[in-house]
Amino acid sequence: MINKKHFLTLADYTKEEIEYLIMLGIEIKQKLKQGIPYQPLQGKTLGMIFEKSSTRTRVSFEVGMLQLGGHALFLNKNDIQIGRGETISDTAKVLSRYLDGIMMRTDDQKKLEELAKNGSIPIINGLSDIYHPTQVIADFMTIYENKGTLKGLKLAFIGDGNNMAHSLMIAGAKLGMNVYIAAPKAYEPMEEIVELAKAEAVKQNSKIVITNDTEEAIEQADIIYTDVWASMGQEEETAIRLNHFKDYQVNSVLVEQAKKDYLFMHCLPAHRGEEVTAEVIDGPNSVVFDEAENRLHAHKAILVALMA
Repeated sequence: MINKKHFLTLADYTKEEIEYLIMLGIEIKQKLKQGIPYQPLQGKTLGMIFEKSSTRTRVSFEVGMLQLGGHALFLNKNDIQIGRGETISDTAKVLSRYLDGIMMRTDDQKKLEELAKNGSIPIINGLSDIYHPTQVIADFMTIYENKGTLKGLKLAFIGDGNNMAHSLMIAGAKLGMNVYIAAPKAYEPMEEIVELAKAEAVKQNSKIVITNDTEEAIEQADIIYTDVWASMGQEEETAIRLNHFKDYQVNSVLVEQAKKDYLFMHCLPAHRGEEVTAEVIDGPNSVVFDEAENRLHAHKAILVALMA
């Protein structure tokens, strides 16, 4: 079980609580595959506030609520008053009277924190500028299904030290993984999050390493992970970023330095030919579509843990 009301960042969760969500996701997935009815959210409604567009987040949460017996409402920022000047606190108080939970996908972690502070229902971070915790539960489900363990594995993240790098570091450290982040100097992860992850790694006798050297990161890696070089909202930086990241592409030459049975992972959508070549993302070591499928089951686990 977990002893949390909200799901804003995995920094708030213990090792045992993260493991619980991973195993619950696997259990829920097995129930669906076996055709076993499982609807603990009968009569529950989730509001989904989207300030950023999405494929996987919207579909997986909406389908997940339906499969769990509940209902999901899509709330585009242009369709509700939060996009027209109503305060976050007022929105939280009003929606708490109607809904059983809120999932928000936003460009500002502080908005999620204000929702949580002022609402009386669970708030779930579907993605923010700093963290992407729902994705990481799906990622670690996928790793566990393929490797049978998490502790002691080496995960190499190649690219921008963004919200994915932050969440992978924090959860990886808590679970005893060795996480290496290879990013250009100007794009390294936030220092305070690196320090938080390193403190957690000490407790588990594992390592967090930030480097500018892709070879150091990827050497004998069990998992290779990458993400787009320019995320939503950074489109005007694309040309500059393409130049800065040109030596951080995951390709057939780079992956030769990883373990032979490495897993290639990407949170998607991918820009083939930029951060990763087609031969890698479509190759035999790639689990990106298993990972994408697990978003559904990971999100259902989070919903059940918070709302059932």
